[in-house]
Amino acid sequence: MKKLNGVFVFTALFIFVLVYVSTLGNLNGVFVSIIPSSSVSSDKSFPSQAAAVVVEDNITTNSSAPPPLTEQEINIINIQSLVEKDGLNNSTEEINPIDDPDAFEIEPQGPKVFTNLEKIEANLHKSRASIKEASFGNQTDQDPDYVPAGPMYRNSKAFHRSYLEMEKSFKVFVYEEGEPPIFHDGPCRNLYSSEGTFIYEIEKNSQFRTRDASKAQVFFLPFSVTRLVQYVYLSESHFDHKPIKRTVVDYVDLISRKYPYWNRSRAADHFMLACHDWGPHTSFAIPYLQNNAIRALCNANTSEKFNPAKDVSIPEINLIKYQITELVGGPSPLKRPLLAFFAGGNHGPVRPVVFEHWADKDPDIEVHSYLPKNVSYYSMLRKSKYCLCPSGYEVASPRIVEAIYTGCVPVLISDHYVPPFSDVLDWKSFSVEVPVSDVPNLKKILEGISTRRYLRMQRRVLQIRRHFEFNSPPKRFDVFHMILHSIWLRRLNVRIIEEQGQMMR
Repeated sequence: MKKLNGVFVFTALFIFVLVYVSTLGNLNGVFVSIIPSSSVSSDKSFPSQAAAVVVEDNITTNSSAPPPLTEQEINIINIQSLVEKDGLNNSTEEINPIDDPDAFEIEPQGPKVFTNLEKIEANLHKSRASIKEASFGNQTDQDPDYVPAGPMYRNSKAFHRSYLEMEKSFKVFVYEEGEPPIFHDGPCRNLYSSEGTFIYEIEKNSQFRTRDASKAQVFFLPFSVTRLVQYVYLSESHFDHKPIKRTVVDYVDLISRKYPYWNRSRAADHFMLACHDWGPHTSFAIPYLQNNAIRALCNANTSEKFNPAKDVSIPEINLIKYQITELVGGPSPLKRPLLAFFAGGNHGPVRPVVFEHWADKDPDIEVHSYLPKNVSYYSMLRKSKYCLCPSGYEVASPRIVEAIYTGCVPVLISDHYVPPFSDVLDWKSFSVEVPVSDVPNLKKILEGISTRRYLRMQRRVLQIRRHFEFNSPPKRFDVFHMILHSIWLRRLNVRIIEEQGQMMR
């Protein structure tokens, strides 16, 4: 009986020790996270997890990952680490923070004050994560006007989410310095109308333009290269670009002295827009403008240092009037008897090759320098299945948009050309790309396209036409908004770190 009692007492003591040790372990764990997340001081207007974008190189989109610790929680863990490092946990004298409140005194800290740039970068980080989530998800965003879908888009869901994010938060600051006609002005009714219409529309826009520079994600340099050529360039100078470049250098020097933003990002969040052929050469005046800034160019020629990763290809639109009602529309594919058509000047390195092989050579492919009298250019586009779009003096051509407007499948004949909005649109699904070296085989290439494939391409041309249409005022998903969206995408590719004075791509 005494042995049984001894066993019982020993067992009870053993259980008591186990419970006691377990309780100490639990208390130690509670101490590290003693402040609940709801009571941690934070800036309500700026989520704590967004601050990580300033210091983290990788964007984490895994929703199951725990959020970064707040500043005060990190301080507590650092104190606990210090205790363990000094061996205080092994002390025979137990310190109870409740009995001795000064034992682990934590100085109260106010909420972290974030700079405007940090807030901007954090919001951009959220947009990146949202776009990535949409690109891999099955859920389709609702939209009362248009939901992108189909093989014309590289990733229709990512594009739609990105467009909605742009509408929600994208802000552009337009520098007000400079006087018309060189600044804040541009052509609106000729071959370079993309230049003037964008300047005009962005300056009167209330959704995307902000007059508070501290809230802007990008900064627009509102000079017109076409106007620089018209008013500054000396025609007898034999293509001397120096006066044009000097004007741009002086302007950038002015705004970089007056505002901190150009030097803060080394121009990575600034953009210029030009449809004139000399747009790229104008940017060469300033290394930051050429190498860092976003250049929205019609002349998107990779052999002339166009960089698709940071630059934007915009369409060349020859607006005869300040509206496109008479330009848009065409018959069904069954009412297009002509295989292919082109009319335009025989100049540049590419068009002479087209004229050499196809001018007056085949009744199925009509190639003209000048159309006969009483023959309408747009009527010829509308009766053709394919519209040839060879480069002229430079790679861009208004023939591309003219073909799309009239429902004619564009045939891009060029080398080193990046078509507009290629970051979103898959041009191979609705156009034909022919290298200059294959021009002699042009008819064979076009006739080798099955009727079924041609009908698909023609139908897709009609579906993506809205992205190239000019409207005043602009309409959602039209060319003005697509240009803005391309600039928005390039800004998402850049992180600007104010403290270190650098930008990262």
